[in-house]
Amino acid sequence: MKRSIYIFSLVVLFIVQFNIAQQTPAPKQNKTISIIGATAHIGNGKIIENSVIVFENGIITQIGQASNISSKGEIIDAKNKHVYPGFIIPNSTLGLGEIDAVRATRDFDEVGGMLPHIRSLVAYNAESKVTESMRPNGVLIGQITPRGGVISGTSSIVQFDAWNWEDAAIKVDDGIHINWPNNVKWDRKTQRIEPNKKYNEQVNKIQNYFAQANTYDIKSNKSKNNEFEAIKNLFTGKQNLYVNARSEKQIIDAIDFVKEFGIKNMVLVHGDEAYKVSTLLKQNNIPVILNRVHSLPRSDDDDYDLPFKHASLLTKSGVIVALEANGGMERMNSRNLPFYAGTVSGYGLTDEEALQLITINPAKILGIDDKYGSLEIGKSATLFISEGNALDMRTNILSRAFIDGRDISLETHQTKLWKRYMDKYEGN
Repeated sequence: MKRSIYIFSLVVLFIVQFNIAQQTPAPKQNKTISIIGATAHIGNGKIIENSVIVFENGIITQIGQASNISSKGEIIDAKNKHVYPGFIIPNSTLGLGEIDAVRATRDFDEVGGMLPHIRSLVAYNAESKVTESMRPNGVLIGQITPRGGVISGTSSIVQFDAWNWEDAAIKVDDGIHINWPNNVKWDRKTQRIEPNKKYNEQVNKIQNYFAQANTYDIKSNKSKNNEFEAIKNLFTGKQNLYVNARSEKQIIDAIDFVKEFGIKNMVLVHGDEAYKVSTLLKQNNIPVILNRVHSLPRSDDDDYDLPFKHASLLTKSGVIVALEANGGMERMNSRNLPFYAGTVSGYGLTDEEALQLITINPAKILGIDDKYGSLEIGKSATLFISEGNALDMRTNILSRAFIDGRDISLETHQTKLWKRYMDKYEGN
């Protein structure tokens, strides 16, 4: 009897796991593919009408107007459709959490304050159903980023169709993320914003920590310090330092900090008041990953539409800008990345300029623009075909998508439910 129950339990467990697992990742590209007739949005501001895009072994080999290029291999007729490079979501916890209300599924915030050696990549769940739901909107690549503490840890870049984190990895340990102390805080007693009296103390703590890391010599120290070793690449320029800062003072102090310690590559994350110091950001070649576009202004004195036009203000100042989805239900809202860009395009930027905020610009910031972020010869065939403008939720309807030339599935748990209930109600 016990044996029968045991076998039955295993069968049930197998069926449940089979039903909840992500679909099998697509196989490698094994034949030449040509997409013909589409409007190709290159991702760098350019457009090619009536285009031909040819890719082999996951690499774009030809792209241009149909009059100049001959198609070959499998032909995909995309007349009256649009082709885009895969969208890139930076500063994301996709794959590090599944259900916000269930602690066991959240793996993005480790215990501790200074955690530069914590690597988000090894915790990335390639079979996340939330991550899978990004693909039908064209979001195919992400920077998987830890949260919490003063120094949260190290991020990596992945593509969203893989067996495991090893297969998913595009760029390993691209940078370290630090949460700059707030110079103001909400006082519960007075019910208003007050200066943070411990701000200087908190900044000094970061400075002392980096001073120790800067003088740490890997060869001469008998006892290995994993934390300080992890930071060393910031001083050589091999990694970015992503600084989460919002106010003008925070941003200026963070810039002074990276100058003091000779940190080569700083990226400002969130930057609610970045527009106030755009000249300083441009002078120091500091790109910005802007906070979620669909947000309220930070201050009562800000323009009501500042979150919508902020990207335009910075772009016109010469600052490289990318968009993120950080905030409430950020993993689920990451699929709205193209629509954030669509909103921005109505506030000072053209569609093609807004497109750069989720394609070539994040690729440059993350250091993967040699292979991703635009449709160019020699780059990865990570792209998709849309029925219309992919920045408009009414016409962002994907028919095909490819990651490194692999023809990926656009089916998800959500699309299956949609079809199921559409059939039900259309039949009534």
